[in-house]
Amino acid sequence: MGEVWKTIFTTFLLVFLAELGDKTQLSTMLLASKSKSIWYVFIGSALALTLSSLIGVLAGSIINKFIPQSYIQVCSGIVFVIIGLLL
Repeated sequence: MGEVWKTIFTTFLLVFLAELGDKTQLSTMLLASKSKSIWYVFIGSALALTLSSLIGVLAGSIINKFIPQSYIQVCSGIVFVIIGLLL
């Protein structure tokens, strides 16, 4: 598998698994249950996830220019552990 496809697949898998059962998915299910058109809910939620992903990618690329990747990984790991403990 090429590097591009490996990156795409890994990103897809991680984001997909992270989003399963989280508050975003639960909110989307609630909105869909109240809506007359599930497709409008799907379009709105897909656009929101796309925009938030774009912000994350842009922020990550900017941060990576000023902070070494190893520091970002360690800080990310610590933040995930803290969030996990709080939840």
